[in-house]
Amino acid sequence: MDAVTHLAPTVGVVAACDFLRVARASFYRQRPVLGPPAAPPPEPAVAARRLAPARALSAEERAGVLAILHEERFQDRSPAAVQATLLDEGQYLCSTRTMYRILEQEGESRERRDQLVHPPYQKPELLATAPNQLWSWDITKLLGPAKWTYFYLYVILDVFSRYVTGWMVAPREKAELAKRFIEETIGKHQIPAGQLHIHADRGKVMTSKPVAFLMADLGVTKTHSRPYVSDDNPYSESQFRTLKYRPEFPDRFGSIQDSRAYCQQFFQWYNHEHRHSGIGLLTPAMVHFGETQTVLARRQAVLDAAYQAHPDRFVRRPPKPLPLPSEVWINRPVPTGQKTEEGSQ
Repeated sequence: MDAVTHLAPTVGVVAACDFLRVARASFYRQRPVLGPPAAPPPEPAVAARRLAPARALSAEERAGVLAILHEERFQDRSPAAVQATLLDEGQYLCSTRTMYRILEQEGESRERRDQLVHPPYQKPELLATAPNQLWSWDITKLLGPAKWTYFYLYVILDVFSRYVTGWMVAPREKAELAKRFIEETIGKHQIPAGQLHIHADRGKVMTSKPVAFLMADLGVTKTHSRPYVSDDNPYSESQFRTLKYRPEFPDRFGSIQDSRAYCQQFFQWYNHEHRHSGIGLLTPAMVHFGETQTVLARRQAVLDAAYQAHPDRFVRRPPKPLPLPSEVWINRPVPTGQKTEEGSQ
């Protein structure tokens, strides 16, 4: 490397490395650092303090603008509205943007208008451990024979058993019809006062006074979903989906009698034949009328016989039928520890 160092100033690094058969990368890597160490970069010059432009408001003028913005008549008005009002009164203080800038420097650049603050709606947390404790009800539209014509299907569903305790097809959505429908359904099932809780969304009929007064008279507790939160009434929504996604569900019904005939057939199937995945593949009627233990024992007997005949076909464990959930929630409460952890994320 010393030979290359001596020869390079005369013939150049490339020619010296080629002549002495030395890789240029090795030469550059091993050559000594020439010259004194580089001086540290100079400290950046301190920028001169910027002078306020001649057209800027003086301190007294800024204080005057702020005082006017703080006046009682302007406390809930935007700077643009303040500007317009002052112009109508024959006065100009500064531009609207300058007003915003002054408010921002004072930490007041927020919503100034007086607006209604909606109260926070509490999330409903409802539990059912047996039939006839918690019902959910809703109304859905069925398309009629012509465009913009509808029939209205009212349905009450037991949340624990998924049993449709009552349904009605009516030509209109009306509070008096809903009141009579709910009263007849509760009477048909002979629910004692103080036992039943009925949940619904915030539709006009659901929150009407006739329905509220009826439930108070019957000793029924009522709750409503939060606004624009469909998950607060999931069981009724799921049941309507099952109804409308059946292969035989028509695009339109020819008459209200046609829609009632279809619903009569559908709800008979739904309550007594439909094996519901949410209740251990039992039918809603089996759960609602207390046949669960008998049906599960019968299923277990069939599985035991199959296991005894071919135990090698069941690798992990003897088979068991799907159990019935012991409790059903609308919005199960989150444990306190998990709430804290989620809130910190």
